[in-house]
Amino acid sequence: MATVCNNSHGNFILRGFSDRPYLEKVLFGVILIFYCLTLAGNTIIILISLKDPKLQIPMYFFLSNLSLLDICFTSSCVPQMLVNLGGPNKIITYHGCATQLYIFLWLGATECVLLVVMAVDRYVAVCHPLRYTTVMHPKVCVQLAVLAWGAGLIQSLIQSSATLRLPFCSHRVVDDIVCEVPALIQLSSADTTYNEVQMSIASVILLVLPLVIILSSYAAIVKSVLKMKSMAGQKKAFGTCTSHLLVVSLFYGTVTGVYLQPKTHYAHERGKFLTLFYTVITPTLNPLIYTLRNKEVKGAVVRLGWRIWSSHR
Repeated sequence: MATVCNNSHGNFILRGFSDRPYLEKVLFGVILIFYCLTLAGNTIIILISLKDPKLQIPMYFFLSNLSLLDICFTSSCVPQMLVNLGGPNKIITYHGCATQLYIFLWLGATECVLLVVMAVDRYVAVCHPLRYTTVMHPKVCVQLAVLAWGAGLIQSLIQSSATLRLPFCSHRVVDDIVCEVPALIQLSSADTTYNEVQMSIASVILLVLPLVIILSSYAAIVKSVLKMKSMAGQKKAFGTCTSHLLVVSLFYGTVTGVYLQPKTHYAHERGKFLTLFYTVITPTLNPLIYTLRNKEVKGAVVRLGWRIWSSHR
C-alpha cells in the first residue's frame, strides 16, 4: 500500500551546523552582531533617503527600497537561525518553514530585479544625463519599484507552492540553515525532476539574465565615462557606480553559488556558508558600501546625527 504523506502536519528539523557545536556558538555571536548592524545601518539609509532634501532623487529612492528589503530579508530567517544556533532545539514547524520559504524567496527574487533597476538608473544618469529627469520620473520610479516587488512575489508564489507540494515522508531533516528551495527538493522522497527544471529556469530568469543586463549596462557606462573630459566627472560617476557594482558582486556571487552549484555533498556544505553570507553579511555591508564610498550619503548621515543630537540638547 502506498504511503500517504500529509504535509500539513509534522515539524522540520533545520540541521544547520549541528554537527559542529563549537562553530554554532561562534556563529550565534557573529550573526547577532551582524543582524543588529543590519537593522541599524539600513534604518539610517531609509531615514536619510526620506528626510534629507539633497537625497530626493531616484538613486536614493531605490537605495531606500534596497535597505527596506534587506531588513525584511534578514528578519525572515535570522531570528529562527539564532534560536537554532542558541540551543539544542532545531525544530521549525511546517507552517513556520512554509512561511519562511515564501517570504525568503519573495525578497530574494525581488532583490535580483531591484539590482537590475538600480543598474538601469545609473545607466540613464551617466549615459543620458539630459534625459534623466524625464526618463526616471518619480512616477516611473514607483512603477519600477512595484515591478521589482511584484515580480519577486509572483516568483515566490509559483516556486514555493511547487516545492511545498512535494511529499516529505521518510524524514524531515533539512540539511541547511533556512528553509530554502534546493534543500527542500533534496529532502523529498518523490521524483523532483519538475522542481529542479523549474528552479533552473527561475535561476536563468532571475540570476543569469539580470546579471547579463547589469554587466551590459556597466559596459556602456564605462564607455561613456571614459569619453568625459572632466576628471572630476569621471571620478563622481565611477564612485556611485562602483558602489552598486560591489553590492551586485557580493549578492550574485553568493546566490549563484547556491542555486547554480552541482548537487554534491561538498557543494551543499559550501552552500550553507554561502547562504549565511548573502542572508547575514551582505545586508550589513550594503549600507556601509554606499556610505563609505559616497560623499552625499556621508554628509546626510552627519546632518541626521546633528539634528538628532540638537533635538536632545
